Amino acid sequence: MVDARVILYSRDGCHLCDAARRVVRVISERRGATWAEVDVDSDADLTARFGELVPVVVVDGEQVGYYRIDPARLEAALG
Repeated sequence: MVDARVILYSRDGCHLCDAARRVVRVISERRGATWAEVDVDSDADLTARFGELVPVVVVDGEQVGYYRIDPARLEAALG
């Protein structure tokens, strides 16, 4: 289990994941929220759960975005 308020599920070689990482980093730092990145290919269950749906961003256990991450939506989720 990852101990962070914001979790970015991603995989290597994913250009959308690179863009999502930048958004998550900037917004999380602005809001003072912890964040972590998890490679979905590191675990068979995560690979099965997310498949090609990456990147996925989860805040406090709730999915708030996938593919192209909306900075405003992420910021709103962080309240």
